[in-house]
Amino acid sequence: MDVNQTKQEHLLALKVMRLTKPTLFTNLPVTCEDRDLPGDLFSQLMREDPSTIKGAETFMLGEMLTLPQNFGNIFLGETFSSYISVHNDSSQVVKDILVKADLQTSSQRLNLSASNSTVAELKPECCIDDVIHHEVKEIGTHILVCAVSYTTQFGEKLYFRKFFKFQVLKPLDVKTKFYNAETDEVFLEAQIQNITTAPMFMEKVSLEPSMMYNVTELNTVLSGEHGESTFGMMSYLQPMDTRQYLYCLKPKPEFAEKAGVIKGVTVIGKLDIVWKTNLGEKGRLQTSQLQRMAPGYGDIRLSLERIPDTVNLEEPFDIVCKITNCSERTMDLVLEMCNTQSIHWCGISGRQLGKLSPGGFLSLPLTVFSSVQGLQVAPHPQHTHTHTHTDHTPPLRHLTSAARLSSYVPERLRSETHRHVPEEDVRIRRHRTSMRGVSVHQQRALDFLNVWILD
Repeated sequence: MDVNQTKQEHLLALKVMRLTKPTLFTNLPVTCEDRDLPGDLFSQLMREDPSTIKGAETFMLGEMLTLPQNFGNIFLGETFSSYISVHNDSSQVVKDILVKADLQTSSQRLNLSASNSTVAELKPECCIDDVIHHEVKEIGTHILVCAVSYTTQFGEKLYFRKFFKFQVLKPLDVKTKFYNAETDEVFLEAQIQNITTAPMFMEKVSLEPSMMYNVTELNTVLSGEHGESTFGMMSYLQPMDTRQYLYCLKPKPEFAEKAGVIKGVTVIGKLDIVWKTNLGEKGRLQTSQLQRMAPGYGDIRLSLERIPDTVNLEEPFDIVCKITNCSERTMDLVLEMCNTQSIHWCGISGRQLGKLSPGGFLSLPLTVFSSVQGLQVAPHPQHTHTHTHTDHTPPLRHLTSAARLSSYVPERLRSETHRHVPEEDVRIRRHRTSMRGVSVHQQRALDFLNVWILD
C-alpha cells in the first residue's frame, strides 16, 4: 500500500465485523451459608442479577446471549460470514461509491461482493451495508481485501483498501482403512477425530460410492422394525474423541462379472461429513476420492459361492466353487483333489475342466464329507493349467486357491491403510503378509475352506 495513501484522511470510514453465532452467558455463582458473615447478601445479589435464571440463580448458564468478543477460529467446511459497512463521517456528499470485497487464499482470489454496481451518492452520516458469505474450502492463511473508491464533491477520485488476515484450521482428522474380503466385497473403516476445542454434533457421515460400487452402511443395529445407531441417540463427539464408521462396498453386477476390470488402483468413493457446533452452526467436509489397491489373485482365482454352515458327521454335502481366469490367455484346467485325515473329497480327481477364456468363470459343484467333529479345514483342490498357445513362457502349474467361510470380517483380511487429508492426494500404504514356502502368486490365491461338523 502506498505510504501517502495511508496517511491521507478519507471522508469515508470502513468497518468490518465477522458474523458468528452468539454464546450462552455464564455466571460464576458465589454462595455461603446463612450463619456466615455475609448472610443472605450473595443470594440477594444473584436474585437481582438480570442474567440469572429466576428460581435457579446458582445455575451457571443464564438467560442472556453473549456476542463474540474476538475474531475466533474458522474451520475448514464452515461458512465465513462478514458484515461490511462504509460510513460517511464527513459533512460532504460523496458520489460514485464502489465497495469491493475479495478473499485471497493460497491458490486463488475470489470476489465476494454481492453487487459490483456503484452507489450514486452517499449523504453525511449515512452508510452502505453489505453481508458476504463464503464456504471455506482451503486451510491456511486467508486475507479479506476490502477496497473502497469514491468521488468527492469537488470531483477528486479517491481510493483506499484494508486487509484482514485470518487462519483456517482443520476441524477433523480423518483416517481410512480398507479390508478386502475373500469375495469381491470391500469393507471401509473411517476413523474421525474431533481436533477442535468444542464438542460437535455429528449430523451425517455417509459414503458416496463411485460408479463401480454399491454401498451398505454398517453403523446401525436392528432393534425391532427400526434401526438404532451404534452411537446412541445423541451423536456428540467431544474434543479429541475418535469414532469409527464402517461401510461395505460391493461391485455392481456389470463390473463383478468381469474379472479383469477391477485391477490396480480403483476409486472407492468419497466421505461426506456434516456436523453442527455452537447453537447449530453447520459445517460440511467432503474428502477427495478414496482409492485402494485391488488385491491380486494371480492367474486363477477360486472363490466359494455356496457352502452349508453346519453338516453332519460322515454325511456328504455339496459346495459350489467359482473358478475365474484372471489372466490374459486361455487356460486348459485339470482338477486334482487331495484328502486329509478328516476331510475327504467325493468325485474323480484329475478330470479335465475344459478351456477357460480370459475373464471367463466356471461354477464347479463339489461333494465332500468329514470324519472328524468340530471346525475343520478342507483340503484345497488343485488346478493345473497349460497354455493353449505356443510361446516361450513356462506354464504355471498347481495354482491353488479357495475362499474361507467366516462371519468375522477383520480376521485374516489383508488391510490397506492411508491417512486422508481433504486437500491432498490420497496416499496408500499396503501391508502384506508373507507365508513361508509359498510363491507370490500362490500367496495371493491361497486360502482355506472352514466347515462346522456336527455329530
